[in-house]
Amino acid sequence: MIWILLPFVLTSCVCGTFVVEAAQTSYQAEENDNITLEWTFTTKTDSSSSSLNIICYLLTGIKDSILYHVHEGVEVPESQDGQLAGRVQVDKDVLREGRIRLHVSRLRTDDSGFYVCDVLTDDGSSSDRCRLNVTAAVDQPEPQKPTERSQAESRGRIGLYVGLTAALLSVCAGL
Repeated sequence: MIWILLPFVLTSCVCGTFVVEAAQTSYQAEENDNITLEWTFTTKTDSSSSSLNIICYLLTGIKDSILYHVHEGVEVPESQDGQLAGRVQVDKDVLREGRIRLHVSRLRTDDSGFYVCDVLTDDGSSSDRCRLNVTAAVDQPEPQKPTERSQAESRGRIGLYVGLTAALLSVCAGL
């Protein structure tokens, strides 16, 4: 993993005009939610797509996972971490505009961490990151339904109330 990132780190130090920027620095979501993470990068209209190299990955402190990888303008889907397969989609239509949009679905708490996108083109290289915090889903208690009483139980209670009322009235009448 380090050998892939090394060219990005080395070249990002020498280029000052090419910029990658996360749309937000921090995101908050709940387990099983879907989220869209977005970065923008400097583009020129005459830039060749074959000079576009992108690698977006998740840093959790335990394991680094590749979410999206483009090498010389060609997507490399086999680079994607198996835990994320089928849960990460990329909006390819906005790449030409200098935007990277990652749609992550069915979030898990272990999806929390720093999401980094490194971009390398003929114009330079840069990277930026954002933090995603995924909290456990809160179990919503089922609303309690009123219990239905049987007719026999209802009649028994009515009889009890009538009997108590009659006894109370006779006590009061005797006073």
